[in-house]
Amino acid sequence: MTTYLHDDQIPREADPATGLLIGPQLADPAPALRPERIALDGRYCRLEPLDPARHGDQLWQAVTVPDADSRFLYLPVAAPKARAEHDEWMATRSASADPLYFAVVDKRTGRVEGRQSLMRIDPANQSIEIGDIYWGPAISRSQVTTEANFLFASYAFDRLRYRRYEWKCNALNVPSRQAAERFGFTYEGLFRRASIVRGRSRDTTWFAMIGEEWPALKAAYEQWLDPANFDAAGRQRTSLSSLTAAALRGVVSR
Repeated sequence: MTTYLHDDQIPREADPATGLLIGPQLADPAPALRPERIALDGRYCRLEPLDPARHGDQLWQAVTVPDADSRFLYLPVAAPKARAEHDEWMATRSASADPLYFAVVDKRTGRVEGRQSLMRIDPANQSIEIGDIYWGPAISRSQVTTEANFLFASYAFDRLRYRRYEWKCNALNVPSRQAAERFGFTYEGLFRRASIVRGRSRDTTWFAMIGEEWPALKAAYEQWLDPANFDAAGRQRTSLSSLTAAALRGVVSR
């Protein structure tokens, strides 16, 4: 019999009537809760429901940087070239329930430096995705962005009762794929010719973390985000990738 990626991780039990393998009955199959327009507060960042009046000026500054075209290359919409264009984007997205957009505020400066959304919100199947992420240069590769993802994951798993938290990206977007792995998402496969984005063919890579993995991954995030993990110059003592990899190995080995 052919085996496929992650076959060994599929939960199963024998159906009493047929003897065939089937997924186990869930202890709580009720729909998960829908995310709300509430602030999510952390040590390094705060996620606020996107508000054009409150966030427009600073987010405009965050997206109009010299390398904006590169930063927007794999996103659904190109880097804005005019303030009116960005204002229209803000008005549309702030009114959306799915995707549900949040501004990323750097608590060190109090400034909006990016945005991200919860999307493909599927309460019935307890599945949700982080997507359409823009993290500006002031917060890229920092505690802020790691905590911004952590706050979403914690909100989804701990408060809204989702059992699956997804990350998807253009298959050619190597930094996004590396970020997903660092954050503890597991690669699940390549969706070939999955969509057409801005007139171009897109193959999509799928990543996810699941409820069984979350307690160990949560502990890994908390250890990495602890101020004690950074020296006086702000350099990490232990990498998040090593912590999340160890967390996932521990879950799989049980």
